[in-house]
Amino acid sequence: MIEITEELISPERVIESVKSDGSGCVVTYVGLIRNHSQGRPVLSVEYRDSPGNAVNTLQDIADEARQKWPIEDIAISHRTGRLNVGEINLVVAVASAHRLEGFAACQYAIDQFKQRLPTRKTETYREG
Repeated sequence: MIEITEELISPERVIESVKSDGSGCVVTYVGLIRNHSQGRPVLSVEYRDSPGNAVNTLQDIADEARQKWPIEDIAISHRTGRLNVGEINLVVAVASAHRLEGFAACQYAIDQFKQRLPTRKTETYREG
């Protein structure tokens, strides 16, 4: 599952989408909107996918992880729209037979997401 959604993300649903009888583990990352950034108090964060290409970037990241490690499946779900502090903006789940490959692939997907940031991110601070 690779998705861009404006709906609340259920980590359990993302995990269920990748696990199988052959899975020894599902390594999962849940990204949250935190209350500060660059030393400033955050009120909200907005993610926009105006060109509609974000899902392609997420698919590329997932495909690369599959090529680098022997994983069973990977899912990436990214929420767009206005998100408040504490809300989930990203869930990455990697199913694999062994934890080392699962952790490596999950770390890779998170790092690539941060580097490529497939959506436009705008932070709103408490002081304006």
